[in-house]
Amino acid sequence: MSSPLALIIPAKSHTEVIVQAVSARDRQKAEAFAKKHGIPEVKDSYQAAPSTPTSTFRYHLDSALIPLDILDDPNIDCVFIPLPNGLHYEWAARAIRAGKHVLLEKPSVSNSTEAKILFQLPELSKPNAPVILEAFHNRFFPSWAFFRSLINPADVVHVSSVSMIPWWATSKSDINFNYSLAGGAMMAMGTYNFSSLRLIFDAEPEECLSCDVNAFTDGVHKNCDYDFKAKFRFPNGGIGEAQSTLKGATLLKPSSVTVTNKEAVIPDNTLPASQEKVQSRELTLHGLIHGIFGHRIDVKDVFKIRSKENGSIIQKWQEQKSHKVYTFKEAGGEFADLPGEGYWMSYRYQLEQFVNRVKGRKTQCWVSGEDSIAQMKMLDMAYEKSGLGLRPTSTYR
Repeated sequence: MSSPLALIIPAKSHTEVIVQAVSARDRQKAEAFAKKHGIPEVKDSYQAAPSTPTSTFRYHLDSALIPLDILDDPNIDCVFIPLPNGLHYEWAARAIRAGKHVLLEKPSVSNSTEAKILFQLPELSKPNAPVILEAFHNRFFPSWAFFRSLINPADVVHVSSVSMIPWWATSKSDINFNYSLAGGAMMAMGTYNFSSLRLIFDAEPEECLSCDVNAFTDGVHKNCDYDFKAKFRFPNGGIGEAQSTLKGATLLKPSSVTVTNKEAVIPDNTLPASQEKVQSRELTLHGLIHGIFGHRIDVKDVFKIRSKENGSIIQKWQEQKSHKVYTFKEAGGEFADLPGEGYWMSYRYQLEQFVNRVKGRKTQCWVSGEDSIAQMKMLDMAYEKSGLGLRPTSTYR
C-alpha cells in the first residue's frame, strides 16, 4: 500500500491534517495497520457493494484505505484513493458525490473516457465543490519547479524521460500486471515520464510516432506491458521520448529527464564581423520522480565560434554546472519564500498544496482536471500505437 509514504507520514508534520480512519475486510489487518501508523479509528462495515465484479471488489476491500462507510462519515472531510488503477474512477466519483475532497493516486483513471466523466462531474462545478487532485507528487517538489524555470518551451527540440523499477521489486501477480485493473508499465511509471514531456514542451503531443512494448500474453496479464519506449511529436516539431520498465536491472537507477535546446546565436561584440558565437544547451534532472533520490540538475552548454560564410568551426568548448534543489529556499529567486523544510519529500509538498486548496487558500502548484484529462489522452495515444489497446472502461456511472 502506498498510503504510508504518500499520506500518513506527510500528515504527521501537517498541523491541519489528521488521518482519522482506516478499514479492511480483515479486521485484524486493519487494526494492525492502524496501530502501526497511529490511526485512531478502524471501520468494519460497508454500506453497499460497488458495481465492480465480486473478485475485484474483494481485492478492493482487502486493500482500500477508503471504504463506503468512510464516505458516509460526516466527520471525514477528505479521502485518499490509492487503489488499483481500474478502481480509481468509480471510487473517486463516489467520493465526490458524497461531498468529500479527493487526493487521487496517479494515473487518475484507466483512460480518457473515464477522465472526461470524472473531472466533468456536475458536482465539481457547484459552489463550494469538492477538491480533486491527481497525485503527481513529483510536480510539487522544488527541484521540478526550478528545473522548469531554466527552460523556454519554444527552444526545446528534444526531451528524453526515463524511469525503471528493478526486476526483484515486482512480480507477475502484482496489480500492475492485471489488465482488468488497468495495469501496465505506461500506467505505473510511464505516466510520470509522459507528464514530464507535456510539461516541458508546455503542449499536448500531436502524434505518437512509435510505441514499442514487451507485454504479457497470458491470462489476466494479457496486454499488460512490462516495458515500453514511446516517441511523440509536439506542435513545435520537437520530439519527446519516454521509456520505462518494471523488470529493470538489479540496481535501481534514479529516474531522469533530459532536455535538448535548439542551437542559438549569442551576441558577442568581441568577434570579427565574419564570425558568430552559438550555444547548444542540454539540461538533465536526475531524480525526476522522487526528488530526494539521486537528485541533481546538470546544465551543459556547448559553445562554438564559427564562420558566418561557410559554417566552419573555429573554436569549440564546453561549460557545465550542477545544482541541488531540495527546498524552495535553495531554488531562490521567485521561489525563495515558498513554504518547505529540508526533510519534506515530494508527498509533503503535495499535501501542503492540497490542504491549501481545500481551505480556499492560494496554491503555487496544481494539477487541474483539464491537465488530468490531457494526460490520459496521451496514455491512450501510446496504448493505441502499441497495439495493446486502451485499458478497460468501468461500467460505473
